[in-house]
Amino acid sequence: MEDFLGNIDPKTLEELYQSWKINPHSVDEGWQKFFMGFDLALSDTFGQGSTLSDLEFKVIKLIEAYRLRGHLFTKTNPVRARREYKPTLDIENFGLEQKHLKLKFKAGELIGLSNATLSDIIERLNRIYCSSIGVEYMYLREPKLINWIQERVEPTLNHTEFTAKQKKHILYHLIAAVGFEQFIHKKFIGQKRFSLEGLEALIPALDATIEHGAEQGAKEFVIGMAHRGRLNVITNIMQKPFNEIFAEFIGESYDDESTLGDVKYHLGYSNTVETDYGKKVRLHLVPNPSHLETVGPVAEGIARARIDDEHGGDVKSLIPIVIHGDAAVAAQGVVYETIQMSRLKGYSTGGTIHIVLNNQVGFTTNYTDARSSTYSTDVAKVTLSPVFHVNADDPEALLHVIRLAVDFRQTFHRDVFIDLLGYRKYGHNEGDEPRFTQPLLYELISKHPNVRDIYTKYLIESKVISSGEAKQMQEQYNDLLEKHFAKAKENPKIKIKHFLPEKWNAYRYSQSSDFEESPQTGVSADIIENVAKLITDIPEGIPLFKKLIKIIDERKKNYNDGKVDWAMAELLAYGTLIYEGHNVRLSGQDSERGTFSHRHSAYSIQGTEEKYYPLQLIPNAKFSVYNSLLSEYGVLGFEYGYSVALPEGLTIWEAQFGDFHNVAQVIIDQYLSSAEDKWGLQSGLVLLLPHGFEGQGPEHSSARIERFLTLAARNNLQIVNATTPANFFHALRRQLKRDFRTPLVVFTPKSILRHPKNVSLVKELENGSFQEVIDDNKVNESVVSRVVFCSGKIYYDLLERKEELDVDDIALVRIEQLYPFPQSQVDRVLDRYPNTKKWLWIQEEPKNMGAWNFVKEFFDDVPIEVISREASGSPAVGLSKIHSLEQVEIITKVFRPCTCELKNKYCGLQCEEGSKRFERKNQFEYLDNK
Repeated sequence: MEDFLGNIDPKTLEELYQSWKINPHSVDEGWQKFFMGFDLALSDTFGQGSTLSDLEFKVIKLIEAYRLRGHLFTKTNPVRARREYKPTLDIENFGLEQKHLKLKFKAGELIGLSNATLSDIIERLNRIYCSSIGVEYMYLREPKLINWIQERVEPTLNHTEFTAKQKKHILYHLIAAVGFEQFIHKKFIGQKRFSLEGLEALIPALDATIEHGAEQGAKEFVIGMAHRGRLNVITNIMQKPFNEIFAEFIGESYDDESTLGDVKYHLGYSNTVETDYGKKVRLHLVPNPSHLETVGPVAEGIARARIDDEHGGDVKSLIPIVIHGDAAVAAQGVVYETIQMSRLKGYSTGGTIHIVLNNQVGFTTNYTDARSSTYSTDVAKVTLSPVFHVNADDPEALLHVIRLAVDFRQTFHRDVFIDLLGYRKYGHNEGDEPRFTQPLLYELISKHPNVRDIYTKYLIESKVISSGEAKQMQEQYNDLLEKHFAKAKENPKIKIKHFLPEKWNAYRYSQSSDFEESPQTGVSADIIENVAKLITDIPEGIPLFKKLIKIIDERKKNYNDGKVDWAMAELLAYGTLIYEGHNVRLSGQDSERGTFSHRHSAYSIQGTEEKYYPLQLIPNAKFSVYNSLLSEYGVLGFEYGYSVALPEGLTIWEAQFGDFHNVAQVIIDQYLSSAEDKWGLQSGLVLLLPHGFEGQGPEHSSARIERFLTLAARNNLQIVNATTPANFFHALRRQLKRDFRTPLVVFTPKSILRHPKNVSLVKELENGSFQEVIDDNKVNESVVSRVVFCSGKIYYDLLERKEELDVDDIALVRIEQLYPFPQSQVDRVLDRYPNTKKWLWIQEEPKNMGAWNFVKEFFDDVPIEVISREASGSPAVGLSKIHSLEQVEIITKVFRPCTCELKNKYCGLQCEEGSKRFERKNQFEYLDNK
């Protein structure tokens, strides 16, 4: 039916009608209803023969216009007139005249009116589509979705008739919402709280979402929201004790003195509440930073993990709710990234209810300057999600929409948006003066009554409640707040309650001693053998690509020879963890195959779209690998949330190239590195960031090691640059073999994935643990004159030169874990070489990047020097030839040519110490000297 919207001509409609006459089911349900009962010979409304009259066409077009554009002409703005849109819905724009208002039309049957006058049809259309609710849905494309919405808004006039008891329930929540804000405003003058005032109807709306959702099968809700209104939600919906909130205003310390904490309107909360019908429902309000909309993908990841783990994949059991601001939802790109995940296999949560708190202003920016789109919610159209625009001063209309939204989500498992139009009573915060920038708007707001008083007046006039009862309800709520305020003053210490405590009670926080040595993470030979067979044995009857078969055969041969490469060690780490009962989830832009075509965790079956996943055959737990959408910010946020909700599983996000993580820097800064300090929120998320200087240019070389090291403190991260498959194997397994969780950042190799020396023995997987430091076992320690510390891929460049020159007095020491820095192990290395004349740190990265500026602080006892590229604003050069020249110069600085009469293969420091500093040249200087 939507194919004809706004462009229905008589010929097309006639064809539809004739088709319906032959087979009623040949047209959409809406047209079936319209044509039902039509009989060409029984009505004077129709003209000659088998054609419908021109006036009927025009009325049909009018009805379709209301369905399509009625939302533009609603009474949804509580404080000021709406913008004008043209053409209007005036009947003259459809070829109708005033004289037609009293004529009866069969077209009324489309909206449930039989033989109704045009006047009655218009009056009904205005009640349905142009009152306190505007509905956008005609773009949904699928007739069943359009019909579903029409069937629920048109027969009911887009209205629910609430009972007196239900109306009192609504009033109670409005009293709580308004009363809470007014109490805090009075008790804590001038303190920021990011008030909900102007949008207090959110509280009865959330209550209705939970109540109605529970009746529709939901047992759990995950809520993501920014700071505005958060304190109101955390008390009146999450049921956090009022005294704990008040303590956050007056307190000066935390009950856990090791906590750095955060402002009160960023904290999360988990609780179990009981609905009015006696059902236990689990609620989670996700901690959030000030970065608006960042919490969205995190909440979705938490929701997906809970659906997978707690609810066995049943999306009806958990409903995510994401609460946005109007300016943020329209402008923040992570919103687009997040909703694009909503219907993808690896990221879907069965539909999210999005509620937009529409202040009509963003900080000080007017809404007309805040977006180019008509509505802040227009992003919903990307995923064909319906949008309901609601006047925040009409709580009954809002609760009607909430019920529709919940039913839609539970029926179709798709996103739905609610645009709650209200206002912001104060400025951006309570100390901000909004009249500097919005004088006219705030003149109107200053005279506007709050929604509690508006609804109270309506109920009194409707004889639902007396003024005395209303006053008593307000006084009782205020007395409750006063009691909790007194309690808070008695004990003002601030408590930060664990988020998702049911998942984290078995885990403790880490201590510095935990990182001095790694635990044993070896696996028995039998288990490794079983997993290896699954990876390398191709079942009969599954045709695979010839090149893939060759790779699998090479893996099998190497394994049978007792060796594993990087990819095989990685897959064995996953497989052995799954065998031990741990779920493994890997996500990234090319994670099934691997950016460098090395992993092949999924085998594409020739001639089909199907894939074969060897690790999914292990029965004890689940292996999931997903090629993500082309998003870093949204997907990393999602995977972080997943890891928070599933600490017993291994959750991994892989960047296509390491530096691509900078698009997701907000997640790294605001969650990954700081959440434990701020909110006590742990995560075992693993980041795989390909890193290495190989002449691929500035954007494909550096994973920005220096940025992670700058964030590293208080044991908040594990930063690893492993150089052997075995060590990578143990690093991955170590994540789940301790009773605490700390994010792991691994700078993974690129070119050396297939380096002939980058192999490990299978026996190294069976025994041992992750090695934070790998010393050189091919030197004569008594004659070592230089100790070279390095990390990552450059080790293999140094090793090649060392073996070429047959060097035994230069030790190459690998720092495999950069943070927490393995000080005691490094000290043992320093003690091993008493005759050393030179201590060097070698890195490929420019001097101002990489690990140098971090690690040099840990070598106080020796005069360590750095050899690197010169400091630069760009990580790497663009031309591979220049890259090669630079790389040779770095290596040559370590194995310097002998310039004295000894004529050694390399300088042994017998007669000369030090050398000229390598100064990085401009590109043209290299080219001039080529």
